[in-house]
Amino acid sequence: MAKGKVGKTVESLGDYLKEQRVAAHLSLRQLAEQTGVSNPYLSQIERGLRRPSAQVLQQIAKALRISAEQLYVRAGIVSPDPGSGGSVELAILGDPQLTERQKQSLLDVYASFLALNGTTTPKE
Repeated sequence: MAKGKVGKTVESLGDYLKEQRVAAHLSLRQLAEQTGVSNPYLSQIERGLRRPSAQVLQQIAKALRISAEQLYVRAGIVSPDPGSGGSVELAILGDPQLTERQKQSLLDVYASFLALNGTTTPKE
C-alpha cells in the first residue's frame, strides 16, 4: 500500500468507484458536475487518499445509479453481515433531520457500545 493511504477499505472503495464511473462512461469532471463534489476530491477518493462522508457517498451513488447502501458497506460504514446492526446504521444515515456530523457521532457511539459489549451484533 502506498504512503498516505487512509486504509484498505477506502482503497478498495476507490477502486470500486473508479470501475463504476468508467462503466458509466463518465469522466471525473462529469461525475464532479453531477454530484456537486469537486474533481480533486473525487480523484483523492478514487486513489484511496480520502475517506468520503455518507453524504458524499449518497451523491456519488445517485450519479452512478448504484446502491448507496452498497457504498456504505464498501466504505466500512455499515457491516455487510446480516444481524450486525446494519439497520440501525442505515436508519441513522437515512435520517434527513440529522447533520452529517450528528450522523457520524451517532455511528461512532453505536460502534463503541458494540465494542464495549464485545460483539458486533446488537443484543435484544
